[in-house]
Amino acid sequence: MIFESENLTLRPWMESDAECLYHFAKNPNVGPIAGWPPHESVDDSLNIIKTIFSKRETYAIVKDDIPIGCVGFLFYPDTNHFWGDESAELGYWIAEEYWGNGYAVEASEILIEHAFRDLNVKTIFATYKTENNRSKRVLEKLGFKYYNEMKNENYLGEIFEEIAMKLEI
Repeated sequence: MIFESENLTLRPWMESDAECLYHFAKNPNVGPIAGWPPHESVDDSLNIIKTIFSKRETYAIVKDDIPIGCVGFLFYPDTNHFWGDESAELGYWIAEEYWGNGYAVEASEILIEHAFRDLNVKTIFATYKTENNRSKRVLEKLGFKYYNEMKNENYLGEIFEEIAMKLEI
């Protein structure tokens, strides 16, 4: 499925995106705050495209034919927490060079509308690390409300605090 907005295209990731993904995802300011390690090679990025980014309802955020980030839904059992039936977990990231342009909000709005209209989703959850104020602002702009404080484990096995937010029809 492909979605278009005023500034962005959401489309499935392609193996040919690996080099571009690596360019943006190797940045240590992007992955760790979103809960994943910086990519170490183009092959690492290609593997992510073939596995993580190939899951249903996961899309490249494309600006001017360049994949600048990712947005998608996780469904149980692939979620970070069990949220209940008819729910999904929203995740997104944008390359640092494109921060501050509203692209995470714009891309997420497209997917949220799709989830409520086409996917039988009644509640969408999202989490952010307590120190990730950018992600907090994205969720607030999307209309998410505070749900709970939680603990999670990162890719290094470290426990961290996160805030869960929710959006209902």
